[in-house]
Amino acid sequence: MMTIRVLFLAAALILGACSNDKQAVSSITQAASSAPAKPDPVAHKARIALVMKTLTNPFFIEMEKGARKAEQENNVELLVKTATQETSIEQQIQIVDEMIAAKVEAIVIAPGDSLRLVPILKKAQDAGIKVINIDNRLDPEALKKNGLAQVPFISVDNERAAYQSAKFIADPIKKPTQVAIFEGIRSADNAQQRKNGALRAFAENKHIRIVAQESANWKIDEARELAKTVFKEHPDIQAVFCANDMMAIGVMEYLREAKHAPVAIAAFDALDEAKRAIKEGQMSVTVDQQAAEQGYQGVMSALRALRGESLPDTIQVDARLVTKESLQ
Repeated sequence: MMTIRVLFLAAALILGACSNDKQAVSSITQAASSAPAKPDPVAHKARIALVMKTLTNPFFIEMEKGARKAEQENNVELLVKTATQETSIEQQIQIVDEMIAAKVEAIVIAPGDSLRLVPILKKAQDAGIKVINIDNRLDPEALKKNGLAQVPFISVDNERAAYQSAKFIADPIKKPTQVAIFEGIRSADNAQQRKNGALRAFAENKHIRIVAQESANWKIDEARELAKTVFKEHPDIQAVFCANDMMAIGVMEYLREAKHAPVAIAAFDALDEAKRAIKEGQMSVTVDQQAAEQGYQGVMSALRALRGESLPDTIQVDARLVTKESLQ
């Protein structure tokens, strides 16, 4: 009897051990099946370069702030590089070449020129670097000609926003009036789009005659000097569209120095100095194109590209008119 009881207990222990083994095997199989098929390709600290035109324009200081926010929220090492001036295109090309040599994984670029940066960015893409275009669009035909793969573009609708800005000063005009347009760098796509928007707005008012259309290359000093010439030749100008706030500031400086009669000024960028000028009645309107949001979206898009996600060709940021009423 004792022998039978011993044998029964031994059999129960063996069966229990087999059951535990089966549970352990089942648990391991479940854990293996729930693990990701491959590791996150940017689980490491991604090295991303933000290449901008300059930091002498507060617009790009705001752009960097947005990019830094994306850096802080994610596993990113952000290298911020800028040229000395917005017209320093060769320097910007050199910076991109240096970033290629530094083996960054992505370049987020606000190019100073829509054509001349394309070949060096092709070199970056050939080196396996993701390229994201912000602020000023690279020329689509040049991209195609140089064989660049998809380069996502992040910005506002420059033509539409400039149209709205210029229309704000054009609509109140009810008698024959001379106006002027101060353009940005003419080889930059955003300068061309803003010029086109202003031309469209002014063309809709039969009382408006454009008597001057010149480039001040985005700069305060050049705009101030250009204003001296333009207003000397056309002293009856009563409204001016400037393709950025920096040039508008230059025009306002000239008007103050010359003690000129008030002129309606529309611009673009919503810099703090422009907002103050609007509050004080020296400027009529500007455009907030959310520079910080462009910088933020640029870095986030680079991270998405590094993860292998597909990106749209264009990511549009909202543009907003800034007027005295909106600032109250």
